Amino acid sequence: MKQIHINPFLLTGYESPEYFCNRKTETEKLINALRNGRNVTLISPRRMGKTGLIHHVFNRFAGAKDVTCIYIDIYHTNSLRDFVKLFANTVMGSVDTKSQKVISKIFAFFKSVRPVLVADNVSGIPKLTIDFSSSQSEESLKEIFDYLSKSGRTCFVAIDEFQQITNYGEKGIEALLRSYVQQLGNVHFIFSGSQKHIMENLFTSASRPFYQSAQMLQLSEINKDEYRKFAAKLFAKAGKTIKSEVFDMIYDKVNGHTWYVQMMLNRLFSLAGKEYDTSTAENVLTEIIMENEATYQTYCKLITQKQMNLLKAIASENMIARPTSNIFIDKYKLGAASSIKTALTSLLDKELIFENNGNYRVYDCFFSIWLSKTKI
Repeated sequence: MKQIHINPFLLTGYESPEYFCNRKTETEKLINALRNGRNVTLISPRRMGKTGLIHHVFNRFAGAKDVTCIYIDIYHTNSLRDFVKLFANTVMGSVDTKSQKVISKIFAFFKSVRPVLVADNVSGIPKLTIDFSSSQSEESLKEIFDYLSKSGRTCFVAIDEFQQITNYGEKGIEALLRSYVQQLGNVHFIFSGSQKHIMENLFTSASRPFYQSAQMLQLSEINKDEYRKFAAKLFAKAGKTIKSEVFDMIYDKVNGHTWYVQMMLNRLFSLAGKEYDTSTAENVLTEIIMENEATYQTYCKLITQKQMNLLKAIASENMIARPTSNIFIDKYKLGAASSIKTALTSLLDKELIFENNGNYRVYDCFFSIWLSKTKI
């Protein structure tokens, strides 16, 4: 396959299995669920690699007869109308070619929307988009699902950052989506999200419409040994060497958090030379942190002093299982347990920290290292 990137440690997007590390168990679980008609709830902290995993799974279906894979990221949507418009524009033409015959068919199928054919700003190729009023959002959503249902194809739909629907102003969004999802025999879903407590509440609370409607899959760090082999192989392919102790230092510094490992490897790989030691890796880490110091200082100005004290304490510990314990509070002189609970909730809501398997960590690994070393 043609190599587009000089640096094999990709930081955005998905290119091919060659640049995708491991996730064999998770890949097979997702494929098995989709092939057998089960929807999946995929949960992981942001930048752990869930989007890459979804595209890796969809890549396995590339070329499969009568299968269509659809991916949408709804993180930046703020309403049902935003969701429907993004969904419609992604779905339109995805289950067929964009021939004039098919375009005419689409125009005839959708009654509540106004399809608009425009030229792409870059390529000039005709692109089908849609427009509709907010009052027609529910009707338009039904038409999208009907379109997929009657396409004659098996459709796998991944909705990334699915917890965003809980922020929409309209009432009954969960029940509305669930009512359509459960009626689709040929369309199966991956509901992916990064806010664990919200996603788990959506799918495990008996009072919520999506209760027990999907197989749960938690995504954690890539196995260190497998990641080390992956990195060594890509370095070796370029005539370079990364020693085990260098990789292990990188992995441990950022707790195996995928994007941060990739960033460190990307920056190390870009340096001149053929072999790198731990001192060089430490210099790369320092350089990255210094580049982002102004941003980190801004983060600190946006939170209260109590929140700042708690954030810095968590960073100093790297991770903490019981942030309201007397031992932890006394060690860092954090004050009353009740105020710590309030600060903890606020930091979680701001996504400055996250909870994974009962442990709390600062979300940005580089920010965490900076906090642990900086007097504020």
